[in-house]
Amino acid sequence: MHPVTEADIRSSFVNCTKGEAKRIVIPRDLDTRPWDELDFLGWTDPTYAGRCYLVAPDGDGLVGLALRHETGGSRRAQMCKICLTTHPSGGVSLMTASRSGDAGRKGNSVGTYMCTDLACSLYARGKKTPALGKQYREDLDVEAKIERVHTNLAAFVARVSD
Repeated sequence: MHPVTEADIRSSFVNCTKGEAKRIVIPRDLDTRPWDELDFLGWTDPTYAGRCYLVAPDGDGLVGLALRHETGGSRRAQMCKICLTTHPSGGVSLMTASRSGDAGRKGNSVGTYMCTDLACSLYARGKKTPALGKQYREDLDVEAKIERVHTNLAAFVARVSD
């Protein structure tokens, strides 16, 4: 992923109003993020428990999603549907996003299980491992795992945007 600016991020959201996008707390460490190792930018809102955001490349632009999840998480081990990393309790959450457009205004939403810390890119590259656990050994190389993250994330973004 290429580095992005605050203006790029705020203008990318497809499932919230412009006013809501203006109020989003943007990470202050954009200049120190490992952009070459990220497939999307994901962060949690420090002022609103259970609220998080992701911004991903989409064609020539960006698409941003406002997400929410229950805090605390499940006590069972669960698998992220984006990077297929299994985490112990609380490491995976059901991330829900209001759908874009009229469907979202009517209250429709979609969800997927994702790493609660939104670090799927780093797990796929082996740069980060789950707390108290190990990733399953796979015969896939890193490039195939990265492609899987792209494919699974694109499918989720498409479900939100349709």
